[in-house]
Amino acid sequence: MEDEEVVRLLAALAQPHRLRAFRALVVAGPEGLTPGVLAEQLGLPAATLSFHLKEMLHAGLIGCTRDGRHLIYRADFVRMNTLLAFLSANCCAGQPCGLTPAGDLSCDLPRDCSAGACADPAP
Repeated sequence: MEDEEVVRLLAALAQPHRLRAFRALVVAGPEGLTPGVLAEQLGLPAATLSFHLKEMLHAGLIGCTRDGRHLIYRADFVRMNTLLAFLSANCCAGQPCGLTPAGDLSCDLPRDCSAGACADPAP
């Protein structure tokens, strides 16, 4: 993943309504959501949601398919996971850093990462 693409993806999420919409699509899973259901869940006017969906679609964070008369929006999980992998690739210079799958630190802060390795602070 190139830096320009990462910036485009992060910029598309750097707005509260878009972030909430993306997270709702992630929760919905592969089934996705129609704009009507998503607008109701988020309490957004349809025109506002449409603008935000277009921005995320253009960035490649979500996809859209037609099911009869309905549009179904889905999070692009491959792109999302690629972005997360890019952001965490080389974490702590390849040394174990105590991150749990949920992303919470399993150790007490602060940690000393100044030398490129996340070592526990000296007692």
